[in-house]
Amino acid sequence: MPRTLTEKLAADHAEPGSSCRPGEYIRIRPRHVMTHDNTASVLSKFRSLGVQAIHDRAQPVIALDHDIQNQTPENLGAYARIEAFARQHRLAFYPAGSGIGHQIMIERGFAAPGSLVVASDSHANMYGAVGCLGTPVVRTDAAAIWATGVTWWRVPPVARVMLRGRLSSGVTGKDIILALCGIINSDQVLNHAVEFAGGGLASLSMPDRLTIANMTTEWGALSALFPVDSTTISYLRSRGHLFTESDCPTADPDATYAVEIDLDLSTVPALVTGPNDVKIVTPARELENRRIRVTKAYILSCVNARYEDLAQAAGELRRRRVASHVELYIAAASASEQQRAERDGHWKTLLDAGAIPLPSGCGPCIGLGQGIAQAGDVVISATNRNYRGRMGHVDAQVYLASPAAVAASAREGFIAAPTGSPMNSTMPQAPLRAMRRATPAESPALVDNFPRRLAARSVLLPQNDISTDAIYAGKWTYRNDLTREQMAAAAFENYDAQFQSLAISGDVIVAGRNFGTGSSREQAATALQAFGIRAIIAASFSATYERNALNNGLLLLESPDLADFLFTGCGSRVSRGPDLAIDFERSVIETGGHSFPFAPLGPVAQRLIISGGIEQQLRAALAQEINA
Repeated sequence: MPRTLTEKLAADHAEPGSSCRPGEYIRIRPRHVMTHDNTASVLSKFRSLGVQAIHDRAQPVIALDHDIQNQTPENLGAYARIEAFARQHRLAFYPAGSGIGHQIMIERGFAAPGSLVVASDSHANMYGAVGCLGTPVVRTDAAAIWATGVTWWRVPPVARVMLRGRLSSGVTGKDIILALCGIINSDQVLNHAVEFAGGGLASLSMPDRLTIANMTTEWGALSALFPVDSTTISYLRSRGHLFTESDCPTADPDATYAVEIDLDLSTVPALVTGPNDVKIVTPARELENRRIRVTKAYILSCVNARYEDLAQAAGELRRRRVASHVELYIAAASASEQQRAERDGHWKTLLDAGAIPLPSGCGPCIGLGQGIAQAGDVVISATNRNYRGRMGHVDAQVYLASPAAVAASAREGFIAAPTGSPMNSTMPQAPLRAMRRATPAESPALVDNFPRRLAARSVLLPQNDISTDAIYAGKWTYRNDLTREQMAAAAFENYDAQFQSLAISGDVIVAGRNFGTGSSREQAATALQAFGIRAIIAASFSATYERNALNNGLLLLESPDLADFLFTGCGSRVSRGPDLAIDFERSVIETGGHSFPFAPLGPVAQRLIISGGIEQQLRAALAQEINA
């Protein structure tokens, strides 16, 4: 049968016998697995498995990048232990200040065309810009890969985006992905692999492609792939990595896609998304007319802090100053990208304009370190997420835009379009050309020891796109000293403080679409377990959140009909819901005389729930192997 590029690359890295068709659970052996500051937690999990050596020393890549401004003894000690472990096992290691892990994976050739590379971070999608199937895993998966070389993956449905025409002057790859987030903003590409194609690709630079691939995460995709072409080859050769187009597979011409989308690049204007929602997208010219005053601006992160981004920002600020009431923070994606910007004078231009430099790393993007958003701040940022509370205080308003638009806004003191960008203030169209819907699956047989029924009270979270930042704030992510009680007390503080007083241990959460969108932080699942939540029912889930939940034995059920029924007329705040009876044999949820179906759980998910998660499964398997 004809295959998509995603299916081909998955098959190349799967255990023999896998068809690698959408929906299939397969065992994959990724070429590399990248971890960052979360390596401390991965290391703890790895050691708890009783394994003495890394299965394949070529697989792990460690890059410290998230909390690098934190000079406390605790953080420096954690960094020192990670470095010592990397040295002991002779692993690829990049200390704080080297750059953001995803940029390092691209620069150093770890993400190579035709390979499959995972990262314990949700922006692994970025590797697809160079024809590498990059996809996120979670901390537990990373430990399993260290120990065994393999992990599980559910092959996603594949969406194809046909890009036509050329971008106008002043419009960038950031505007393309913002357009897609704003136009196709429901579940159409949720947990899909996205493949880009069409004549418009030829006009996109590698920085454009890296930005687009990176932010497909916020669009809801599980991976993104660009075909390898002359632009890819030229970029890789300039960095000493030798490939030819013939080295890399391509999608079959008659491959079938679940979704097909058309976008005419010439219709895309400079765009801004927000506040505090990546799917609220507005032409920059329209917001410019509103004179929305900004107080902080950022050009940093793995999505938009490369040399070209810094050069575009410098072009907006040459012989100009940042407005007196604005703080502009800059941090390059890597040390080498900063060195290039310094060599050509762009870094100095930004500093002369009043920009405040930060070390190469994530920092304010995840709400850590100097310059994070405070209550009342209005922020415009070239980062990839503007979820409420993500970049600091929950009462800050955060907009996202291209680096040039951020620099122009910092200069003017209000949200502004880049110089020379089109005057167009109309949102483009990107029609869905086709959709192939999957046939509903029959309820699989329940495995031994899996419960047949579950009765519980519900608590309603009537909102779509509840992010991991809302569930468990970024400021706690690298606090490994928190007790389970403290983790439980932090649950949903960035979403609704009423959760803590309305919910009780034993409750079942009911939420909207795309629950758990955002980062791959494991605590967004384990904090709810610590609270005592028995299960989460949602209209749909982020696949990365699903990995975290199942890997820790937390039950998830998809039932859009139940969510729609319960949320009718209940507002947007957390509230107590009715009692629910969950029948796993019939895959239905009953309440108040009504019955609602849920997507049946397959045997893989059932076994993870029964065992309490993948760590327990892996320990048992390794012990059995040793005894044998």
